[in-house]
Amino acid sequence: MLKRECGLKEESKVADIGSGTGILSKLLLDAGCEVFGVEPNAEMREAAEKQLAGESRFHSVDGRAEATGLEDASVDFVTAAQSFHWFDIRAAKLEFRRILRPGGWVMLAWNERMTEGKFLGAYEALLKEYAPDYAKVDYRRMDESVMDSFFGAGKWRMETFFNQQWLDLAGVLGRLDSSSYAPPPGSEARKRMGEELKALFNEYNRDGRTPFRYETKAYVGKLD
Repeated sequence: MLKRECGLKEESKVADIGSGTGILSKLLLDAGCEVFGVEPNAEMREAAEKQLAGESRFHSVDGRAEATGLEDASVDFVTAAQSFHWFDIRAAKLEFRRILRPGGWVMLAWNERMTEGKFLGAYEALLKEYAPDYAKVDYRRMDESVMDSFFGAGKWRMETFFNQQWLDLAGVLGRLDSSSYAPPPGSEARKRMGEELKALFNEYNRDGRTPFRYETKAYVGKLD
């Protein structure tokens, strides 16, 4: 999408905001881009640095959406995957304008986990029961009115894609613990949720794995 319609190319410089452990940054690097992974969480930032060690075009930055620490007009693209719902939207927009070069693009993307099916429906119910922060950061609240307020009315568009992961029990538990809204490790809530999640997995897995199905939504536009 970014290559086809927005002119992403090997020379492009990209600020990947809320870059986490570097999943999207790796895809951008594979496309030949120079990537500035801006991440405020030290643990996640260090994980990305370890994963992308040796990538000379990757720059790990201790910053946040509202204060990236990048230079004025220094990047061609700003991306944010699974992170925009954490931002102060007004402050982030001002910061993105500052660091983008004229004509620069912004892409905001989420994997929306589907809840159809017995396992995924039960997983959703466990999050609502044991993870009080889940409802507060639910990216499903990022609707058209939010996009209009950020990009400007009619100045963005959305594409959707289906994808899925087949995870074993370790992968399911790891996915839970990598979520920002998960109960803290070692807490009673995490212990109880982990036990119930293991029971669900044992009941519904197929040959030791279970599918997590997603609809990926990518919003792309230029800031007004």
